[in-house]
Amino acid sequence: MVEVVLLGVAVLGVSATGPLAAAAQAPALAIAFWRNAAASTVLLGVLALRTGKQREQGEGREGRGRRKATRLSLLSGVFLAGHFATWIPSLTMTSVAASTALVCAAPLWSGLIAHARGARLGGRVWAGMALALGGVLLIGGADFQTSSTALAGDLLALAGALCMAAYLTVGESARRAVDTATYSRTSYAAAAVLLLLTCLLSGSALFGYSARTWLLLAALTVCGQLVGHTLFNRSLKLLNGHTVATITLLEVPGAALLATVWLGQTPSPAVAAGIAVVLLGVYVTIRAQRPRTGRRGVGVPGTTR
Repeated sequence: MVEVVLLGVAVLGVSATGPLAAAAQAPALAIAFWRNAAASTVLLGVLALRTGKQREQGEGREGRGRRKATRLSLLSGVFLAGHFATWIPSLTMTSVAASTALVCAAPLWSGLIAHARGARLGGRVWAGMALALGGVLLIGGADFQTSSTALAGDLLALAGALCMAAYLTVGESARRAVDTATYSRTSYAAAAVLLLLTCLLSGSALFGYSARTWLLLAALTVCGQLVGHTLFNRSLKLLNGHTVATITLLEVPGAALLATVWLGQTPSPAVAAGIAVVLLGVYVTIRAQRPRTGRRGVGVPGTTR
């Protein structure tokens, strides 16, 4: 029951990230940098104050497994940086509802990753993915009629979904050897370093924002990173990356509602229909999965291993 509540809190946290990022008057890459840099700094302080006895039981052992987990954590940070570097810019190019729906197509990408790793996907899984793809094309078609910029934003959001799927898949392996705070700090710090370099190379301003924007960045860090992403990282100890990616789909209606209330962005009928088709397609995909029993990692789509 506690896990369900925490996952619900995580969904609420990430649901606010799209509207908050869209409202912040700062370069997209700078927004991505600050939320990761601030979150990793907070977690560094948490780790400094925490004693070894307070760590999760069975985690934090030194040795080869921990070194491998550190490398995986750094790799997950690379994918996390890619996720933010593509998704956050898309929020200013297309609607928050469309961007969030497309970036939440991560379960489809993670299903394909699972297939590439040897999982067998059944016909209903592929049918669900095809249905979701139809929803994606519906959203993209509607935005193509609106502007080429909106369509480019849709494509960036899809790229963000791919990076998120890879981030969760790698994080699932890393979390077997390190605790939540250690994994999250390492991953966020790696993402922050890459995003900082990207900001410097692209000339994105890192300072000079209004007080309102700094408050939005602080809220984004707390809601999206420290609450949302960190609680999802915590769940990777019990759930596999595909299952966690599926849970993030609940972000779609939440973000769309908040964007309507905060930003006045009411989705067009075609985009709203596309969002519904994407959600239906992913629902069919998840319903069709045949989870393994008696082993960690329940929920890999269509696997019979």
